Amino acid sequence: MTDIEIGRGKRGRVAYSFDDVAVAPSRRTRDADEVSTAWQIDAYRFQAPIIAAPMDSVVSPDSAVTLSNLGVLAVLNLEGLWTRYADPRPQLERIRELPSHEAIAYLQQAYGDQPIDPSLITERVKQMRDGGATVAVAVSPQSAATLAPYAVSAGIDLLVIRGTTVSAEHVSSNGAPLNLKTFIYELEVPVIVGGCATYQAALHLMRTGAAGVLVGFGGGAAMTTSDVLGIRVPMASAVADVAAARRDYLDESGGRYVHVIADGAVGSSGALVKAIACGADAVMIGSILARASDAPGGGAHWGPEAWHRSLPRGERKHLGVVGTFEQILHGPSATADGSSNIVGALRKAMATTGYSDIKEFQRIDVVLDPH
Repeated sequence: MTDIEIGRGKRGRVAYSFDDVAVAPSRRTRDADEVSTAWQIDAYRFQAPIIAAPMDSVVSPDSAVTLSNLGVLAVLNLEGLWTRYADPRPQLERIRELPSHEAIAYLQQAYGDQPIDPSLITERVKQMRDGGATVAVAVSPQSAATLAPYAVSAGIDLLVIRGTTVSAEHVSSNGAPLNLKTFIYELEVPVIVGGCATYQAALHLMRTGAAGVLVGFGGGAAMTTSDVLGIRVPMASAVADVAAARRDYLDESGGRYVHVIADGAVGSSGALVKAIACGADAVMIGSILARASDAPGGGAHWGPEAWHRSLPRGERKHLGVVGTFEQILHGPSATADGSSNIVGALRKAMATTGYSDIKEFQRIDVVLDPH
């Protein structure tokens, strides 16, 4: 990214979003049936490099099993409705049906008035495990020390520590902050942590021992962090920066590979393709999957930023329904807007440009495509 002068007292870097870049064809093409979209993190292998975001509109214990059977990793939010209510269907229905101007207030009430029940953490993990899913759960950095032990004891496979912005060094005069390096080292399961959006922040997170780093601020379609806090880094540049940190950390650590996972602004199959072309190993998606008829939100979509007690940075959106989870992931598609058969689109893009697997496709040329 190039520094330019914004004014005499400030310079800034030029950065690019996924909309600003495009994938360039190579000198060869390949049959689509010779392409592998498989992705593996630690001991866990998946048919596609896709993680269903820990949002109540997307992942429930039942939908986690469905998504796992379709070859992707689904992450349950341990601070969501499923660990607060034995049966959250009435809350889900009300969130779906409320007018927009009433939705945030009800979200604050539904999530804020009912505490998390540790026994429900154990129950939800068992539901996912009994269904045959790879069990992944998410906690915020503020709740990691409290909730993660329950999840690990219940038998999870992967832990995600996900926040709007997560750093390896949090400065606070209000008690001892979470020491990520010590915390991750003492856990018995692989940890994915983020978000971050710069080379230096990513390098610090990689040094904590994380198996993967989330790039971005999550919840793109349902989040208003840029409007409320003024914080945003265009994702193509952010992914490329963090991929550079992965390369340098690989040398620094003597061969330890940390996965780079794009989390945010992946609202279509084309954005998924561009995220991997910019260097991501996998993508975390919410809005695409929220449009499934078998998603818990039934076409409505919201994230944890929306129920913050004092400063909401998200909203409940009605995205509509385009098909089942299976149709959205693997087709057949009845739309031409990148909202269905997203794994098929990735496979087709890789075949059209001649690449056989995800690691190879990360090396493809991209071009700037300003609008």
